[in-house]
Amino acid sequence: MSITGQAIDRTDGRRKVTGTAHYSAEHSLPRMAHAVMVQSTIANGRIAMIETAAASGMPGVLLVMTHLTAPTLPAGGKAAAGNPPAGRILNLLQDERVHYNNQPVALVVADTLEHAQAAASRLRIEYRQEAAQLDFASARMSTYPPEKVKNEEADTCRGDVESGERNAAARVEAVYTTPIEHHNPMEPHATIAAWDGAHLTLYDSTQYVAGVRTTVAKTLGMPPDKVRVICPYVGGGFGCKGSVWSHVVLAAIAAREVGRPVKLVLDRQQMFGPVGHRPNTEQHFLVAAGLDGKFTAMRHSVTASTSFMEDWIEPSALTTRMLYECPNQQTSHRLAKLNVATPTFMRAPGEATGTFALESAIDELAYALQMDPIGLRLQNYAEQDPQSGKPWSSKSLRECYRTGAERFGWARRTPQPRSMRKGDTLVGLGMATATYPANRSKAAARATILPDGTAMVCSGSQDLGTGTCTIMTQVAADALGLPLDKVRFELGDTDFPPAPVSGGSQSAASVAPAVQAAATAARLKLVRMALADPASPVSGASTEDVVIENGWLARRADPQRRESIATLIARNGGQPIEAFMETEPGEEKEKYAHHGFGAVFAEVHVDPDLGTIRVERVVASYGIGRLLNRKTGHSQLMGGIVWGVGLALFEQTEIDLRYGRAVNGNLAEYHVPVNADIGSIEIIVVDEDDPRINSLGAKGIGEIGITGVGAAIANAVYHATGKRVRDLPITLDKVMD
Repeated sequence: MSITGQAIDRTDGRRKVTGTAHYSAEHSLPRMAHAVMVQSTIANGRIAMIETAAASGMPGVLLVMTHLTAPTLPAGGKAAAGNPPAGRILNLLQDERVHYNNQPVALVVADTLEHAQAAASRLRIEYRQEAAQLDFASARMSTYPPEKVKNEEADTCRGDVESGERNAAARVEAVYTTPIEHHNPMEPHATIAAWDGAHLTLYDSTQYVAGVRTTVAKTLGMPPDKVRVICPYVGGGFGCKGSVWSHVVLAAIAAREVGRPVKLVLDRQQMFGPVGHRPNTEQHFLVAAGLDGKFTAMRHSVTASTSFMEDWIEPSALTTRMLYECPNQQTSHRLAKLNVATPTFMRAPGEATGTFALESAIDELAYALQMDPIGLRLQNYAEQDPQSGKPWSSKSLRECYRTGAERFGWARRTPQPRSMRKGDTLVGLGMATATYPANRSKAAARATILPDGTAMVCSGSQDLGTGTCTIMTQVAADALGLPLDKVRFELGDTDFPPAPVSGGSQSAASVAPAVQAAATAARLKLVRMALADPASPVSGASTEDVVIENGWLARRADPQRRESIATLIARNGGQPIEAFMETEPGEEKEKYAHHGFGAVFAEVHVDPDLGTIRVERVVASYGIGRLLNRKTGHSQLMGGIVWGVGLALFEQTEIDLRYGRAVNGNLAEYHVPVNADIGSIEIIVVDEDDPRINSLGAKGIGEIGITGVGAAIANAVYHATGKRVRDLPITLDKVMD
């Protein structure tokens, strides 16, 4: 393949920078009305009274919808619940119950946004407030196991942990915690709903157009083929847009009630509540080893917060089960209920928080054994998946350690804490292992070769800004034998062939094989047309003897005898050539364990007097199969590392323990890294061939970049300061003497 893998610019880049790419809230429909969602101000209780007369009488108001006036939905609005990521328990104004602060309790629709906002401010709501559980520290005193954790058992045990602990030469037992975090994509959640008779069209900012269609149809009690979801561009998702939330269905209900299109866009503060978050975790970790560094015992017990409405688990111990060889191991997951909105997927859910605990504990053990942290990890290198016993489809972690350490200059590290300085600044070097499952699901695509010699390929996938449109164009162009500028790839529409959620780092690995298969099938139809055409220069050749390059068909042995695709099609009726293909994982999914791996190295500089921490440098090396575009792939991995810096040093949602509201529910006080916070980031992608993951050998990379980063930075902070911070984020007060 000549185009796939190249570092080409984004095919949608010009549209995005010139403003011609229309995001969900930017579509313009005739007679469009505007909705504002009104949210609760208590964390637990019931609505005692809603006075709507003043709001209803204001200029331009078309609808004030409350639990007293909203239409009754099938199964009380829960017909689609229980099937994450799309199916969740929604708040659709079906009763007076309030489960969390910021829960939708009313919807105001008006002819303009300003009129809707003004009317929403005039609603008067009284509550019967009840005691709320908002303190994770007390909630975790009463926990229970989830039914499943990503289709795995909540608890696992192999070997005899107590015996392994007794026979160890060194052990570390510690508790690591991570706080509630919110996604905050640049584009907030937004939906436009428009009815045409019994047909509903939704312009929705989502990571899963097919999931939105299914969930909305079930919730409203209508056939899925009556719902169309359109989302060509997403301004970031990071997991929160993988599920259907209340505002989507409320917009659809409101549009049907007022008989005109309705736009509903959440403001920034509304992003802190009804659209998910990363939950609290408290992780008790034990790791023990012999003098040689071989692990003899490991225990990882996770408690995570969830809502009173439904269970959602942060699967932080799953990585511990598979990353290192350890004969005696226990893992467990428990839930603690809070009066908060239901948590959800947030970039590398479980792996991001779990690797912080796992890789920090291993670093602590390395100090206890006086071993090099890389050497300790290599001593426990897993040649196959320790949990399932399956061989890896591919694994290049040793090469990641080697190349990362070499580029980073790990050999210059002196092991003693506070032993390295740059002027008056403390310097710390830390490292950790990165990993994420290499997921793949069923996907379909359609390829159409048009009479003018160009092609259109489509799939109902999504592009979260990660470059999906670009890499699919590359894959299709190679399979068709066309130059890039002759191929158009389209996605983000349920009218296109179905594709999975753009979550779990699986879009490239799932959709690219379908695109390749559809494009190859269309190409084969074209070749067969040429072989059957006596006027074609390739007539009479075998299929294998025909090449298509840059839109020209020729015999492989005589490339000068050729004709264009457009000429061939024109001579044979002038009709498009179309192929539909569906691909899915085969028996390789059962035979092999599929993961990406990496090694992350961080250098931090800490002011010994002020405690300020700067991540001066990160070098990360990854074994992730074949990159489909070196440029967009580099950006993906770099973005994940920046997220890891946020996880380690900045992000924390502060919940008011009296009222349950996020007191820093804005981007002024919810801190995320900005350019000034990020030092040098170097990405290495080692050569890795994995024919067992899919036909292109490509693994997903959207989430592996954040894994291990939190621990690498925490380990570097310890090396710099001698202070072991086990509670994220690492703020200056935690490292000051």
